[in-house]
Amino acid sequence: MASEMAKEIKVTLRRSTIGRKPEQRRTLTAMGLRRIGQSTLMPDNEATRGMIKKVEFMVDTEPASDAKQSE
Repeated sequence: MASEMAKEIKVTLRRSTIGRKPEQRRTLTAMGLRRIGQSTLMPDNEATRGMIKKVEFMVDTEPASDAKQSE
C-alpha cells in the first residue's frame, strides 16, 4: 500500500506576507504556512500546483524525501 501512496511536495515559506494581497495570504494559510521558514508536505496534484503557482515567488518547493518510510 505504501507504493500506492501519492507523491508529496515539500513547500517552505521564504518571504513575508506583509503587504501582500489578501488572496495570496489566504492561499498560504490554506497551505498551512504561517511563518517564514515553516514547511509543510502537500500532495502532488493539480490543486496544490495551482496554489503554489499563485505564490511561487514567496515559497520554495522540492520533492518530499521519503521521511515517512524511515519511521
